[in-house]
Amino acid sequence: MVNQTRVCILMPPRIQSVGLGSELFGNETATYNWYDYSLPRFELHIALIFVVAQIFHFFLKRLGVPLFTSQLIAGLTLSQAVLQDKSSTVWTDKGVQVLGTVGAFGYSFFMFLIGVKMDPSLITRANKSTLTIGILSVIAPLLCAVPVILLSFDPISERGPKFQTFFLSACYAVTSFPAIFVLLGELKILNSELGRIALSSAITSDLLSLFMLIVGNVLNVWMQDGGTAALNELALVVAFLAVVFLVLRPGILMAIRYTPEGKAVTETCIFVVFLLFLACVPLIQWSNVMPLAPYILGLAVPHGPPLGSALVEKFESMVNNLFLPLFVVSFGLRMKPLDIDWGDSDTLLKANVALVVVALVVKLIACFLPSYLSRMPTMDALALAFIMSTKGIIDMGMFTFFFDEAIIDQKMFGFTFYVVLYMATIVPVVVKYLYDPTRRYAGYNKRSLMHWKPYSELPIVSVIHVPDNVASVINLLEASCPTKENPMDVNVLHLIKLSGQANPIFISHQRKRRTSSVTASYSQNVIVSFNKFEGNNWGAVSVNAFTAVSPPDLMHDDICNLALDRLACLIILPFHRRWYIDGSIESDNDYIRALNARVLEKAPCSVGIFIDRDNLQRRAPMPVDSSLEAPSYKVAIIFLGGSDDREALTLSKRMSRDNRVALTVVRLTAQNSNEEWDSMLESEMLREMKSNGYINYMEKGVADGPETAMIVRSMVAEFDLIIVGRRYNLESPQTSGLKEWSEFPELGVLGDLLASVDNHSGRCSVLIVQQEEIVISSKPKMDMFP
Repeated sequence: MVNQTRVCILMPPRIQSVGLGSELFGNETATYNWYDYSLPRFELHIALIFVVAQIFHFFLKRLGVPLFTSQLIAGLTLSQAVLQDKSSTVWTDKGVQVLGTVGAFGYSFFMFLIGVKMDPSLITRANKSTLTIGILSVIAPLLCAVPVILLSFDPISERGPKFQTFFLSACYAVTSFPAIFVLLGELKILNSELGRIALSSAITSDLLSLFMLIVGNVLNVWMQDGGTAALNELALVVAFLAVVFLVLRPGILMAIRYTPEGKAVTETCIFVVFLLFLACVPLIQWSNVMPLAPYILGLAVPHGPPLGSALVEKFESMVNNLFLPLFVVSFGLRMKPLDIDWGDSDTLLKANVALVVVALVVKLIACFLPSYLSRMPTMDALALAFIMSTKGIIDMGMFTFFFDEAIIDQKMFGFTFYVVLYMATIVPVVVKYLYDPTRRYAGYNKRSLMHWKPYSELPIVSVIHVPDNVASVINLLEASCPTKENPMDVNVLHLIKLSGQANPIFISHQRKRRTSSVTASYSQNVIVSFNKFEGNNWGAVSVNAFTAVSPPDLMHDDICNLALDRLACLIILPFHRRWYIDGSIESDNDYIRALNARVLEKAPCSVGIFIDRDNLQRRAPMPVDSSLEAPSYKVAIIFLGGSDDREALTLSKRMSRDNRVALTVVRLTAQNSNEEWDSMLESEMLREMKSNGYINYMEKGVADGPETAMIVRSMVAEFDLIIVGRRYNLESPQTSGLKEWSEFPELGVLGDLLASVDNHSGRCSVLIVQQEEIVISSKPKMDMFP
């Protein structure tokens, strides 16, 4: 006899209510409750979910727990397991169905975008260590799971649970790239050395897991339904892969080739790809492998610009901030009992507990040993092992699919929920404890201009964001007048925002490494301009070009790591604001401002922020009798005292060795000041400047900040470049009363004064110098900006 179920459906369905006012005061809708309408009910559920999740995250984030865990706990809190009978007043069957449908769509969309951002070709460029870690992280737990399963079940009477456990063991063993990518982003170590190794290993393990999942599913169908069903399953998967990679991908590449270089793809192309994604969503019900159909389609879409970045920029914010949290919370809403019944006869549950423990321990060992044997620090190797063992959104989606398809029961689902919850909570906390990216700065020799040999090659890191920065930095370096006696080693770092791809990229253009054509074309103009600058100063300047593609909030790590590797003494950063020739603001980039603040805080050497007013011109060729040449640059340094001012004085002294620079030193002293050790040291440094007949030395006494401001403003129209020390948070009588009016406090008082809008008419460029910070803190300074 066939079981039948009768379902009552109200037609037309109640979607949009007639309004709360009509329900309260009208007679027509008096018998209806606004909660019976699907749209207001769905909006209430969204608001409730986000409020509860943010409340938990407000407290848990202080312990280093990610938002994903807070959302899981919010789902558990709102579930029947916690609310008991009261859950029926919050959740109805229709409401849960709508929420689950929207969440499942968000999960599929997330899988598609992760596939778009992933670059499978990185496997071909991975070294042996990362390949070994990626392969062992999957194979080793699976091999060790086999004896556990064989010893836990009777081969005849418990054949069904045994095959079910074999299937679940693959879920415990896999290492998902999306989970690791999200974890590294939460920990802000995506572009660190450890993060790059973890991403490369995760790509290997992810693609291996995908292959093994397809093979395992075909074998499972063969054992349960016979060879014919298995062949049909295999034919379906092969046909889908053939259509995606042999038909759709060539068509997408052809559309990209017709897009002009540097231009965005058309909206038609974006929405065609979006429609292809929508067509993949119904395939989820066809096969146990088809839930990965959106992910496989995403792999077929070329990552990065122009198409991959356009898709990510258009859809990622909506998916990550709206759809995906609903899916995560719906995972917790499926919990019925809060605890798990550990019955004596429940062999399936006990076997899965043993499998989880064995898979975790073996995975940790399998990922730790290759890293340790390749001479990675012990703490870093442990952190990498925990990263490769994490569980996240993909594992949660697989367990949800098994539960909805009745592959696992409520008890097993509750167990898998706690596995995901515990791993997602513990791993970030442990990794944050084990790995500190700033630890490599510990014991680092002091790198500043003051501690550098006077006539040796000066290593500098110059940062480029946009094409206008190229001419600005070159003009500043020209004004520094490098010579064969005072050479420079210029390391140019072109920063590009990571968009449409998951893996940060760091390219050294001297190594002739094969890179994507898009990245090469973006940096080509930068490379050509600085190579020409090197040719114009042959023997005095050596140039090394680099390109870093990373998230904006992590670019400071690329800058600091390059300065550390190249033993740089000075980092030159462009100011975040640029002006037109008439003094009006051309652009004002907040992310560059925040980046400069982080570099100032964490740099392993001295830092200079350059404010360009387009008044520094390239020098003319040196005549035979250089003594007859008139000064090309009028440079001034305003000296108040302190380590930053001493660093600025050292830089200006180096520039003054070339007679094309007319240097003026203006020392502002406080009236009735007491002589201290620092003042004695500064007086000794200034004595040489006074005795130099080519340097104009001036000393003025000032009573307060307003008097200093008057002197500074009077100098703007007289010089091409003014150099000042940053002197951040240093109080002195010379600057009293000026800090309260600062627009850019991260520049210091004098730097802010020279960058203010009142000085545009002077067309004077400014360089704010900070000597290397002795104390390196991993916590941001919250008072950096007003």
